[in-house]
Amino acid sequence: MLTSKKLELRRSEIRQNLAELANIETPSEDETRKMGELDTEYRAKEAQYRAALISEDEQRDAAKNELETRSGSEWAEMMGNFELRQVALALDEGAALSGQTAEIVQELRSQGGYRGIPIPYQALEQRAGETIAGDNADPMQTRPIIERLFPGSAAARMGAQSISIPHGSVEWPVTTDGATVGWQSTETGNVGGTSAYKTADKALSPDNTLGVQMKITRKALKQSGAALEAAVRRDMNSAIGAEMDRVVFLGSGASGQPLGVMTTPATYGITSTAVTATADWAAFRAAVVRFMAGNAAGSPDAVKLLIRPEVWAWMDSALISGTAVSEWDRMLANIPAGNIVMTTNGLAAPTGAMKPTNALMTTNAGGVSPIFVGMWGAVDLIRDPFSDAQSGGLRVTALATMDVTVARGSQLEMLTAVQTASS
Repeated sequence: MLTSKKLELRRSEIRQNLAELANIETPSEDETRKMGELDTEYRAKEAQYRAALISEDEQRDAAKNELETRSGSEWAEMMGNFELRQVALALDEGAALSGQTAEIVQELRSQGGYRGIPIPYQALEQRAGETIAGDNADPMQTRPIIERLFPGSAAARMGAQSISIPHGSVEWPVTTDGATVGWQSTETGNVGGTSAYKTADKALSPDNTLGVQMKITRKALKQSGAALEAAVRRDMNSAIGAEMDRVVFLGSGASGQPLGVMTTPATYGITSTAVTATADWAAFRAAVVRFMAGNAAGSPDAVKLLIRPEVWAWMDSALISGTAVSEWDRMLANIPAGNIVMTTNGLAAPTGAMKPTNALMTTNAGGVSPIFVGMWGAVDLIRDPFSDAQSGGLRVTALATMDVTVARGSQLEMLTAVQTASS
């Protein structure tokens, strides 16, 4: 028992004894002396109690940090022991899950409904050190998905934040109206009008489910476990990651897809400006100025830029007259190279005579991410026992539920008709 707890119990006993003695109308000499002794002891215990609390606070803080670190490492270690081959064999042969794989699946089932076997997103990471087939690329490092979306994800590099949601919907209240300022124009005048504090809710809802179909042949099922582990992880990681990364920007909002931030920017309150000129630093500089004027960014190096490789190629070849400095060099002098993201998946390919394309600018304002991506529960892996029955193979469908929203449209700006050709 903690010292502070022992002292607290003793103080409680003293108070009870004092209360009994205080109710005596004519206390004897011994009872009076007893009250004095208890009062003195209570004061001493009070000082000891405060000292114990101060000492134990430091111990609690140290223990808290240790527990938090231990909890994270233990969780990562537990997820590292999740075996996808057990899931494949359970679907194919009805084999029972065992060990930590069974524990994780049981925990996920208790938090939500799954038709098949739930697989945590962390289990799809590529793990270093596994024995894999000779014709497969060897993963060099562990790349987690949750909290960073997917490795190499354009959305993650543009500042999108992934939210793991067990069930239900999640909303972020965003301030739309609040405090006002004003000067007192006269000695007896008011300082200005008032405005009610208002918020608007930005919701993530589990209305969009992505399906990924996989075919695992009988040969693959009979191969070594590590090879199957790497193959399943790599295929699911690539398929789910690439499509989720695309819909964050280009999702149609129809046919089951979430609405991407660049499909109809006005829906999210995002400003869209037509450049209608060849790509150069002046066009992007004007957009940065608009960002800064709207208090979304404090400096050019706080802005992140999403472009197509064609924009880079055009700007890098456009030299300033009489110099060896290109428009791309001018951009890099103001926006760090680490803040510029190139993608062929998140932006549509340029078509037409002038090969126009779009670009997106984002910034992290006040610790709030420009884009939120909600991912519900775990990947639901469902067995199809009929499609490949003749060949002895296994076909599975993986279902992942996600949604996209923007908290503040002022943290994004879309540029259209950025031309990458002169004719």
